Amino acid sequence: MRTEICKKLRIEFPIFAFTHCRDVVAAVTNAGGIGVLGATGFSPEQLEVELNWIDSKVGDKPYGVDIIIPNKYEGQDVRDPEKMMSIVQAAIPQRHRDFARQLLDDNGVPSLPEGKKVEEHMSMTQLTAAPLIDIALQHDNVKLIANALGTPPPEIVKQIQDSGRLVGALCGKPKHAQHHVDAGLDFIIAQGGEGGGHTGDIGSVVLWPEVVKVAGDIPVLAAGGVGTGEQMAAALALGAQGVWSGSIWLTVTEAETSQTVKDLMFDATSSDTVRSRSFTGKSVRMLRNAWTEGWETEDNPEPLGAPMQMMLTSESVGRILRYPDQAKAVSFAPVGQIVGKMTSTISAKDQVMEMVTGYLDATERLTGLLELE
Repeated sequence: MRTEICKKLRIEFPIFAFTHCRDVVAAVTNAGGIGVLGATGFSPEQLEVELNWIDSKVGDKPYGVDIIIPNKYEGQDVRDPEKMMSIVQAAIPQRHRDFARQLLDDNGVPSLPEGKKVEEHMSMTQLTAAPLIDIALQHDNVKLIANALGTPPPEIVKQIQDSGRLVGALCGKPKHAQHHVDAGLDFIIAQGGEGGGHTGDIGSVVLWPEVVKVAGDIPVLAAGGVGTGEQMAAALALGAQGVWSGSIWLTVTEAETSQTVKDLMFDATSSDTVRSRSFTGKSVRMLRNAWTEGWETEDNPEPLGAPMQMMLTSESVGRILRYPDQAKAVSFAPVGQIVGKMTSTISAKDQVMEMVTGYLDATERLTGLLELE
């Protein structure tokens, strides 16, 4: 299982675990894979705290950081943060704000206590991601940076590569992979539509070999509903050098996911997810619920683009996080179609070993089909 990218990163297993939880990053890295911390949503100061903690837990083992800089977003040519904030806020109609509040009210989610107003924050822009990259590159154990939406700007690619780190990005179509190749990225993550979070609509088994062909010598990591060793074996058989997984780590013991949301995932089937722009302005696969359906209902407002929709939903997310039990019907629960397999909690280390064992079983089963004389 020591693919070329594994050798370059000095990891034992080609398992890349995307997570917003530092405990999961450390656990997967210590188990022989590599944890990748989703940094979007952190301030630079918060990210510094998180990375210092991870450094203290993993010794000299490598881990990664994931950021979001979309190819296109409102005000992307603006370089002044205050001006950018004004542009984004002005682009949010009051009708959308009222609708988001009413949707939570109608589903029994209490308002925030007096004085606990959630400050709207801007994310998913180069202005907000660049300081996070600066922080990440100050940590020797951070060996890769990934961009979740599109090819990073040339100056960001150069900054990361000049520091000796690998830089990569996700793609949902072969043409997006070609953009990554043209930009000289070090790895490409091909994410099929089954995946959780921001994702396209081409299925994994179709997408992976198409991207491998486009990528040439650039390593491809297979993503999109991956959570088993059998899927990892399939990905490597189709030319990938590893798997990029996210959803499967949401319900491990170390995950910060609330028990309420874990229970929602345990009860869900693989057909209970939907791709919706209702939280971030970009298509995110998540559990279908009253929130996603509300934004899709005729005559209701349609989701705004990025980063307006994510700023608009800041208050809603704050209410959902504060009152998880009352917010079951509208919870923001990004997860892929692998959710049908997620029925109980195990440790991140055990999850890694389950994937390794499943991979070995699958390859042994295939080898047994060969008729050797």
